[in-house]
Amino acid sequence: MAKTYEVRTHGCQMNVHDSERISGLLESAGFVDSASLAPEQRPQVPDVVVFNTCAVRENADNKLYGSLGHLRPAKDINPDLQIAVGGCLAQKDRAQIVERAPWVDVVFGTHNVGQLPVLLERARHNAEAQVEIVESLETFPSTLPTRRDSAYSGWVSISVGCNNTCTFCIVPALRGKEKDRRPGDILAEVKALVDQGVVEVTLLGQNVNSYGVEFGDRQAFSKLLRSCGEIEGLERVRFTSPHPAAFTDDVIDAMAETPNVMPSLHMPLQSGSDKVLREMKRSYRSAKFLGILDRVRDRIPHAAITTDIIVGFPGETEDDFEETMRVVREARFSSAFTFQYSIRPGTPAATMPDQLPKAVVQQRFERLLELQEEISWQENRTIEGRTIEVLVAPTEGRRDSQTGRMSGRAQDNRLVHFALPTAEGVELPRPGDFATVDVTYGAGHHLIADGVLDGGTFSVRRSRGGDAWEALQAGKADGATAKPKVTLGMPSIGQPAPVEAPSCGL
Repeated sequence: MAKTYEVRTHGCQMNVHDSERISGLLESAGFVDSASLAPEQRPQVPDVVVFNTCAVRENADNKLYGSLGHLRPAKDINPDLQIAVGGCLAQKDRAQIVERAPWVDVVFGTHNVGQLPVLLERARHNAEAQVEIVESLETFPSTLPTRRDSAYSGWVSISVGCNNTCTFCIVPALRGKEKDRRPGDILAEVKALVDQGVVEVTLLGQNVNSYGVEFGDRQAFSKLLRSCGEIEGLERVRFTSPHPAAFTDDVIDAMAETPNVMPSLHMPLQSGSDKVLREMKRSYRSAKFLGILDRVRDRIPHAAITTDIIVGFPGETEDDFEETMRVVREARFSSAFTFQYSIRPGTPAATMPDQLPKAVVQQRFERLLELQEEISWQENRTIEGRTIEVLVAPTEGRRDSQTGRMSGRAQDNRLVHFALPTAEGVELPRPGDFATVDVTYGAGHHLIADGVLDGGTFSVRRSRGGDAWEALQAGKADGATAKPKVTLGMPSIGQPAPVEAPSCGL
C-alpha cells in the first residue's frame, strides 16, 4: 500500500496556501493523504506527519513542541514514521528543533518547501535528521504542484516577503524581502483555477497593496484587481492583507468599480495610539487610518471592515490603550482579531524597556474584547431584513446538522447560517453554489437567515463551483475527505531566458 501523510497547519493564510503545495509535493512523490481514506483504512498515525508552523505568537512554540511530544511514543513504536517541521518557526529555530525533539527527521524553511520529498528520502537513507534552511527565496511556491483543500475556492499568491520593519513582527526576517510575481503569471494561475471550477479567489501577500513596487508600478495592485474583474467565470475576488500606510485611493476605486471584488476589507490597525504606532514603526497615524475607512465606506457603503489589534505593547500606558478603544469605537469594525503582545526573540520590541505585566495586559485585552463583541453584534443587527447571496460551504456550521441549516459566506465575508425550505421538490444548494436568503437575526459572530421558514426569499444559483464539488463526491468513501486532484505548478510566462547552445567540440 502507498504510504500516507498528514499536514498540520498553524498560522496565517499564507501557511494554508503553502500547505496545499506541501500536499501536492507529497502526492507527486507517491504518498496518499490519510484523510482521503475511509476511517477503517487509515493508520492510527500516518507514515509522514508534516508540521507547517507559525512564529508570530509565543504559544506557537508551545503548540509545536507539545504536538511533537505527543508523537514521540508513536515514533518509538514505529521508527519508520517520519516527522517534518517547516514554516516560519522552522526558519527561526533551525537545528534547535532537532536538539529539543531528536525524533524529528526533517526541518525545512519557508524558502525551500519544494525540497521536502528529497529531504525525507535523504533522512530515511542516511538514518539521521536533515536540517536545511535556505536564506532567500529561490522559486515562487506557485511553481510547485498543489493539492487544494477546496473545489470551488482557491488561494493565489501575488508576492512573498515584506519590506516593512514593524518592531513587533518577525515575519520579514523569516519570509525575506518582498518579491512580486509578474501580473501575467498571477492572472494565468487565476484563469487556470477558474477552468477547474473555482469561483472564488483570494489574492495573498504579506502586504498586497505594495505589490508592484519591485517592478516600478505603484498602481499595479489596483490594475490587478480590475484585470481579475475581466476573467469570465470568476465570481468573487478577495485579498489579504493590505497595510494602511500604502493603501491608496486607486485601490478603493478598483474595489468599488469591479463587480466581482467583494465588499470586505481586512485593515490591520495594531494600535490606536499614535505614540505606540511610532514605537511599532507603523508609518501611519490613527487619523489617516480612520480616513481610509471613511473613504472606503463612502464608495462601498456596505463594506465589512475587519482588523488586527495588539494589546500591551511595551510602554503602552492607560492613555494609549484608551486611544485604541476610541479608534475601535469610531471604526466600528465588523470583527477584530485581538492579540496580547508576546515577546518574539529577534524583534526590536523584545528588548524594549517597560514590558507590561501579564495582569495589566490581560485586563486591557478583556476590556477591548468586550467592546468589540458589542460593536460586532450591533453591526450584525443592522443587516437584519436584508436579502443576501451566500456562497455555500460544506462545513462552516458546527451545529448545522442539528438545526437543519446550511452555512456559507456573504459577499462581505460574514458567516451565514441559513434555513432550508421544508417543501418537497425544492432544489437545495451544493457547496460551491450560491443561495439567496433573508437575514432574520444578527448574532455576535454570524448571521441567521431563516426567512424561508416564514415565506421569505430562498433561491439557488447553481455554479461551476458546485459542479466541481459534486464531481469530487463520486466514489468517495464514507467518512473520507475529498479534495481536488494535484495540479502542476504554474510555469513562468514570457520570453524564456536564453540558453547557450552546446558546443560540438570542433
